[in-house]
Amino acid sequence: MNTKRWIRSRGASGLVALALSVAAPAMLACQAAPPNTARPEDAVGFKEFSVGLDAYLKLQKTVASSIPALKSTDLPEMITAYQQALARKIREARPTAKPGDIFTPAACEAFRRASRAALQGPNSAKSRADTKPGAANPDMALEVNGIYPDTEPITQFSPELLAAFPPLPAEVAYRIVGRTLLMIDVKSRLIVDVARLILPPAS
Repeated sequence: MNTKRWIRSRGASGLVALALSVAAPAMLACQAAPPNTARPEDAVGFKEFSVGLDAYLKLQKTVASSIPALKSTDLPEMITAYQQALARKIREARPTAKPGDIFTPAACEAFRRASRAALQGPNSAKSRADTKPGAANPDMALEVNGIYPDTEPITQFSPELLAAFPPLPAEVAYRIVGRTLLMIDVKSRLIVDVARLILPPAS
């Protein structure tokens, strides 16, 4: 089952609808590429991020092809069962996954610089305000290979912040929890990687 068909099957799901709002620009990119606003000093970090992301996408594709595809449905229990099966298989395929596998130290520095540039300066007040409504609980547990709760709100990205980060393919999406940046697998809600203290503190 391809990603677009699966997304349609979720109907009005807030999770997927908001995931699309974050990932949609990347659907045209097909692969991780540095943002248009990337500076030369961030090239190495964003390159490492792209390499790690590509490796994860290959693994995810292999795992997804090994389980029965989810047929088009609006039944929450069937969708949940598919998500849980996919998450379990991905987790089994990367048992040693840890923070930094994709958000490497160099990638984290690149994301921090990009965040500071987007959230500070003349547009900082508006950019900060855009990320506040629906903010996720900053104290929620965040573990690689854990599940991003379907009940948690999804913090919106301001246009400035979204433009500062590498666009993503439809299979994954960014999330913000406090000052932490996450990457989640859209189909399984699995937390793929965690990068802490990426966003600058609110002034």
